[in-house]
Amino acid sequence: MANYIQEVRALVGHKPMILNASAGVIANDQHEVLLNLRTDTHNWSLPGGYLEYGETFADAMVREYKEDAGLDVKIIDSLGIFDQGFTEYPNGDLTQTISQLYLLQPVGGHTLEQATDETLDLKYWSLDNLPPLLNQQSADMLAAVKRYFDQQD
Repeated sequence: MANYIQEVRALVGHKPMILNASAGVIANDQHEVLLNLRTDTHNWSLPGGYLEYGETFADAMVREYKEDAGLDVKIIDSLGIFDQGFTEYPNGDLTQTISQLYLLQPVGGHTLEQATDETLDLKYWSLDNLPPLLNQQSADMLAAVKRYFDQQD
């Protein structure tokens, strides 16, 4: 059931919804993380997105990373579930997003070289010098990534 969110939004309008999403982390050798500049809010977030009806968190992660970043990925580890993702989108939609965060390894594809309907730009960022983020949940997930890398060193 593609476009599940659009179908539900057509019924409920801008009322607050609880939605499930997957987000993923790819890091380079300096532990900089790949973020995407979003077309809807014009700020940065981890590539990822909402589950379609019947999809698992893992399936959504693989699909969304391809859509948002152009990369085929393999899941290496689960970095946790984050349930305090409150966002008001420019069109007035309100969401509380429950996100599963994964550490990923690229296994194919090519990083997008031009803007798409969801991604304006992709860039690696230092976890100590992040750009303006989508919401507090994005900040919380990136803090968890930093803790994960600190424990690995």
